[in-house]
Amino acid sequence: MSREVALLVNPTAAHGRGARVGREVAHRLRAAHLAVRELVGRDARESQDLAQDAVDKGMDALVVVGGDGMVHLALQAVGGTDVPLGVVPAGSGNDFARALGIPLRDVDAAAAVVINNRSRQVDLGRTGDQWFGGVVAAGFDARVNDRANRMTWPRGRLRYELAMLVELGVFQPIPYRLELDGDTWETSGMLVTIGNIPTYGGGMKVTPHAQVDDGLLDVMVVKPLSKARFLQLFPRVYTGSHVRVPVVEVRRAVSVRVDAPGITAYADGERLGPLPQTFQAVPGALRALAPATTGATAS
Repeated sequence: MSREVALLVNPTAAHGRGARVGREVAHRLRAAHLAVRELVGRDARESQDLAQDAVDKGMDALVVVGGDGMVHLALQAVGGTDVPLGVVPAGSGNDFARALGIPLRDVDAAAAVVINNRSRQVDLGRTGDQWFGGVVAAGFDARVNDRANRMTWPRGRLRYELAMLVELGVFQPIPYRLELDGDTWETSGMLVTIGNIPTYGGGMKVTPHAQVDDGLLDVMVVKPLSKARFLQLFPRVYTGSHVRVPVVEVRRAVSVRVDAPGITAYADGERLGPLPQTFQAVPGALRALAPATTGATAS
């Protein structure tokens, strides 16, 4: 009996690349004798409804074609279930796919991960009734995220960097109150990130030692520093070496509560809502289709 997969496509991902990649993936999966149910929502709400319906109907897998925003949407349907999630990267960031070891620029290779049907249990984060797979932005980076999401040009990493420069001109350090597994940590900082995976923003290694299957969240705080020093430090985020600088502190916890005035949190590039919020690591909450080299096992 053929495996039945729901293929959820974001046709607007990467300025229309998602639609083309979706067609390629559907053809590739059918050629491998999978039964494919193609899903294309008119907006995020309809896409999420389609994803949830596919999971409720017992599809053998939910496969998304798009970026981290599309992954975030799909997680709301598959998180905490036995339905595996496949990802074919077609967005501007693709950080969750990167963390799973899925090829980012080879559609055939990414589709082959779905066809091979190898899966691994990975962690998700949760706040309230929302799942997230990547990194929570809760400071300067959240404000940059907000601005970058409103921009249509340029693409990818350059868009984030431009938004950062604009926000930096008006930004002031923020007073934070954090509770990590019940221990209080009060500090002033430029930003706080909470990582289930190492990267966000298209490969910035903001929490470079975060692991998607260790049951913990990595909390990174950048303490107050001058704007000139911030710009000097920023390039190091692409190698992860910023965590060795004294103004940067990283801690780990299962449960992280964050409170700060005037900050809206983002995760996977999607708006979660204003602080305070509590973020919880949920071990093994997702069954993800992944290459064998990342520790996946045949299903």
